[in-house]
Amino acid sequence: MPAETSRSGAPRIGLRRKARAYFLLTKPQVIELLLVTTAPTMIFAAGGWPSPLLILATMLGGAMAAGGAGAFNCYIDREADRLMRRTERRPLVTGEVTDRQALVFAWLLSAVSVIFLAFAVNPLSGGLALLAILLYVVFYSIILKRRTAQNIVWGGIAGCMPVFIAWAAVENALSWSAVVLFLVIFLWTPPHYWPLSMKYAEDYQRAGIPMLGAIASPKAVSVQVVLYAWATVICSLLLIPVGGAGWVYGLTALVSGAWFVFQCHRLHRLALEEQATSRTAMVVFHASITYLTLLFIALAFDPFVGGPVL
Repeated sequence: MPAETSRSGAPRIGLRRKARAYFLLTKPQVIELLLVTTAPTMIFAAGGWPSPLLILATMLGGAMAAGGAGAFNCYIDREADRLMRRTERRPLVTGEVTDRQALVFAWLLSAVSVIFLAFAVNPLSGGLALLAILLYVVFYSIILKRRTAQNIVWGGIAGCMPVFIAWAAVENALSWSAVVLFLVIFLWTPPHYWPLSMKYAEDYQRAGIPMLGAIASPKAVSVQVVLYAWATVICSLLLIPVGGAGWVYGLTALVSGAWFVFQCHRLHRLALEEQATSRTAMVVFHASITYLTLLFIALAFDPFVGGPVL
C-alpha cells in the first residue's frame, strides 16, 4: 500500500517518529555529557548529598536549557547540515520536522527551562541558564562559528555553564571552586572537539565552517590539543588548594589526567610522523570523554571519602 499522505501531498509522519525527531533536535548526546558534570558539582558544593528533589530539578532544567539551545543550533545550521554527511540524518535535513516547528520548539523549550529553574531551583540558576542559551545560540552559533577557527574555544563557554548552574543551585551563589570547574571544562573543550573536527574535516570544508581540524594540518592541530590538555590537567589540580578537594579527587585528577595527556602526545607524535588518521584522532576524542567522566565521578565521591589533601 502507498504511504499515507497529508492534504499537501507530503508523507505523514507517525507520532512516535515525530516525537523521536523532536528529541533528536535537542542533541541528546551533548545533553548527556553536560549532565555528567551537574550532579557531581552539586554534591561537591554541598559537601554531601543535596536534596534529591533539588538534584532532579536542576538536572531537568539544565537538560531542557541545553536541549532548547541545541534545537536553536539545528535551526541555525540547517543549511550547513544538509551539506555534511555527519549531520545528514538530523530532523531538519530529513524533513521530519519543519523549520517553523523546530524554531517554535526551540523557543518553547528554552523559555520553559529558564522559568522552571528560576522557580523550582532559584533565580540565579534560571539567569545562568538564560545566559548559557544566549552564549550558545548567539555568541557561538551565529557570531563565531563561521568567522574564526577559534570558534569552539570561546563558544565552548556555553558548555561550561552547567557547573555554574549546579553550584548556584546548592549555594545560591558562585565561588572560586566553581570558577576552577568552569575553567576545567573551558580548557578541556578544544582537545575534546578538535580531534573530532579532524575526522570530519571534509564535511566542515564543504559547509564552509572553519573548524581548526578542517583548515590546519594535523601537526598544527595536535600541538594545540597537547597544550590545552596540559592546561586542563593543571587547572583540575587547582581544586585541591582552592576548593579543599581530597585524595579521591586529587589522585583521580592526577592519574586520569596523565593518561589523557599521554593520549594527546601520542596523537602529536603520529602527526609528526605523518601517520595521524581520523581513527587515531577519535581515540583522543573518546579519551577526553572518559577523562572528564572519571574526573567528575571522583568529584562526587570526594566529600564522602577521606579529608582534604591540604
